[in-house]
Amino acid sequence: MRWLSIFLGFIRAWGRDQAELAAENMALRQQLAVLKKEKRRPILSRLDRLFWVGLSWCWAKWDSALAIVKPATVVGWHRQLFKLHWWWKSRQRKKPGRPKVSKEKRDLIRRMTRENPTWGAPRIVKEMALLGHEVSESTVHRYRDRSTKPPSQNWRTFLKNHKMETVAIDFFTVPTVTFSILYCFIVLDHTRRRILHFNVTYHPTAQWSALQLRQAFPWDTAPRFLIRDNDKVYGNMVVDTLKAMDIEEVRISPYCPWQNPFAERVIGSIRRDCL
Repeated sequence: MRWLSIFLGFIRAWGRDQAELAAENMALRQQLAVLKKEKRRPILSRLDRLFWVGLSWCWAKWDSALAIVKPATVVGWHRQLFKLHWWWKSRQRKKPGRPKVSKEKRDLIRRMTRENPTWGAPRIVKEMALLGHEVSESTVHRYRDRSTKPPSQNWRTFLKNHKMETVAIDFFTVPTVTFSILYCFIVLDHTRRRILHFNVTYHPTAQWSALQLRQAFPWDTAPRFLIRDNDKVYGNMVVDTLKAMDIEEVRISPYCPWQNPFAERVIGSIRRDCL
């Protein structure tokens, strides 16, 4: 009956003029203000909540006429209705959740991993697609055989076995008081984590970097391995200089600073303790 009276009132208001509607609106707002003084929380049904949620969809200034509840409460009702909608859609499926991977596919993934230890997840996905099995890379990572050994030593083993004959180089920036950028170049020995050479410049170039390497290793003091990142500032001149000094350069993977851990650690110490 309450919703019927609201609908009939809306029909009556359709033919009234603006002055009469404004007066009725003012009278209703005054009565709401009196009711709010009682400090009693109104009890709203689900239809009341759906009414305000629907009104917020079709009327841009819905919050200007709201008096019994806060606008944030209506927004919360809207979110609850949204969750209820997706819950209802998810219940339409007979088996909710991700589809299960068959035992045949799992065994095939493990077999490919054991027989081809050099294959990564993308390669296994392509090979399974050729056999008519559609799987994702995350599925391959989940079910691949973990007992297989890598075809070669891992990065941590390389750093441990060759620390006596390995150095690392890296750049890091230092902002100055005059809003300039200084580029600091360091050469770090892996044996004792000792800084062998460093220099600072405003404009790093490949020629300047090659000169720093020649100054860091005079005569026959050059190491066997040199670890560096893929910064374009080194250029071909640094590569040619390392070959002439009989140093084997080892480049880390792109966006993997953890593969040059000792240089990154000393740069962090310089920033915290010296800068």
